Amino acid sequence: MAILAISQEMGSGGAEIGMTVATRLGYTYVDNEELLGRAQRYGLAEDRLARLVEDRPSWVERFDAETRRCILALQTVLYEFAQADNIVLMGGGGQWLLRGVPHALRTRIVAPFSERVTRLTATLSAEGRERVTPKTVAQFIRRDDIQKSARMRYLFDVDLKDPGLYDVHINTAVLSRAAAVQLLANLARQPDLATTEAGRQLVADRALASQVEVALAGHPDLRRRAINVESRQGAVTLELSSGADPDVARSVAQGVAGVQSVALRTVEIPIVSSFPV
Repeated sequence: MAILAISQEMGSGGAEIGMTVATRLGYTYVDNEELLGRAQRYGLAEDRLARLVEDRPSWVERFDAETRRCILALQTVLYEFAQADNIVLMGGGGQWLLRGVPHALRTRIVAPFSERVTRLTATLSAEGRERVTPKTVAQFIRRDDIQKSARMRYLFDVDLKDPGLYDVHINTAVLSRAAAVQLLANLARQPDLATTEAGRQLVADRALASQVEVALAGHPDLRRRAINVESRQGAVTLELSSGADPDVARSVAQGVAGVQSVALRTVEIPIVSSFPV
């Protein structure tokens, strides 16, 4: 049992590889569409969720508490899917959110820019898309690269291309898609990636902390406050700024399923003005 978290460059074939690996292993395949579908249960605007799953917030949105709640909801549902194991997660920041999880294989799938343009142009042309030219496809891919990189930098202050974020790096101009599928499927079956109780608990702790963060971000008295949340086996600790009402924060946290106890710490944290994590 394992979690495969895949990050891909547009046109590299990463999505096709991920889906094929999931089918071969009998794993569940989760992409942005699946993340969005589950995140909507929080009653958030679908159009904003759809954009934020791949792009960073606009300058105006960075000061909007609802944007913060949307991003937290997307991270929460990724953790919830990860708890199931036997899963392939495509995108969503899994290479950062699942860092340190021993049964998570974080993979980056890339290809040279010119190769990606050629592949995607051929794919779109075969689908009968009108006005498909290498120039327009190159612009589309370049924009997608910039958006994804900016999102990772804004949310986590990391470089999307940092090799330290990944356990496996695959260049599909060198390794065929079939070979990439075989490689990832074989790695997922290795004893080193077997799910342990400690690993399972680590994901559960992060999921619960994220659920509490979403709940706090949705409360009118707390949504503008930066509240750090830690969780360990159901014991939740809130780090509150001096302006946050501790009784309200405790009540909100205790209302989240799975929370067994709530401890408070007061720290000097400013009112939320943007969302770097």
